[in-house]
Amino acid sequence: MPQDEKSGAVFARRLGRGVLWGVLILAAITGVRSWVIPTKAPAPPPAQAQTAPAYPEAEAQAVAARFARAYLSWDETKASERAGLLASVLPAGADAAMGWDGRGRQDVVTVQPGKVTPGKSRQALVRVDVLTRAAEAPAAKQPARWVGLDVPVVETAGRVIVTGRPGLVGIPDTGPKAPDLPIAQADPDLSTRTEATIGKFFGAFAAGDVESVTAPGATVPGLPDGIAYKGLSSWAVDAGSGEDRTGTAVVTWTLGGATVEQVYRVELTQVSSADAQRWQVADVRGGSL
Repeated sequence: MPQDEKSGAVFARRLGRGVLWGVLILAAITGVRSWVIPTKAPAPPPAQAQTAPAYPEAEAQAVAARFARAYLSWDETKASERAGLLASVLPAGADAAMGWDGRGRQDVVTVQPGKVTPGKSRQALVRVDVLTRAAEAPAAKQPARWVGLDVPVVETAGRVIVTGRPGLVGIPDTGPKAPDLPIAQADPDLSTRTEATIGKFFGAFAAGDVESVTAPGATVPGLPDGIAYKGLSSWAVDAGSGEDRTGTAVVTWTLGGATVEQVYRVELTQVSSADAQRWQVADVRGGSL
């Protein structure tokens, strides 16, 4: 005759089954593989590359320009003055003569700093173009000439200084060949209708009073005294449409005892009044761009 199980055995069996089902459900949710092969810890983010601070090109150009002006200026009666100017951009204790034999005379008209080529250890080479005028004697000036100067510099202790003697280099006689640039098509009709307006504007431009010939709200400073308007050589409005148009003017000026022809881009805007519409100048800039 079957005997009833004790309540403890029944409870243990049911508990075991519950645990087993719990394990199976957990395995289905998390995956058995994650129990056998532990999840890898996330990889640390890659270390940030330490980049060197940008080279102080503006300061390097300024220092090289100061150096070039003092270095290529000499007067045997003012040697100490030149040495003092050079010392301000040289390392402490450097030879401020910088290879000069202390003779002759040369003046610097202007300097133009250019390309900065960084090197190792915060060094750089700065190209400076210098316009010089040599003179054997004060009354016998030689023609001015451009010459290039490569100036070595280094950034140290928060400053840029010249590290040593520079070298003279040549300057090309001409620039490279210009690329083929697009040429705007002209609007012959509008060009003809606005030619008198443009001529009147440039006459007022030379006189220094353009308020009466410019569009409302336009701000176009006039030219200084000593420049006279000789004539409008050509005027062409670019093809297009709308109330704002742009054209190219070729203008002849008289100044310094000579005549010179120059190019301007002129912006026109159509201004309406109660009884008419007219074109007026809104802005002007030199060059053909």
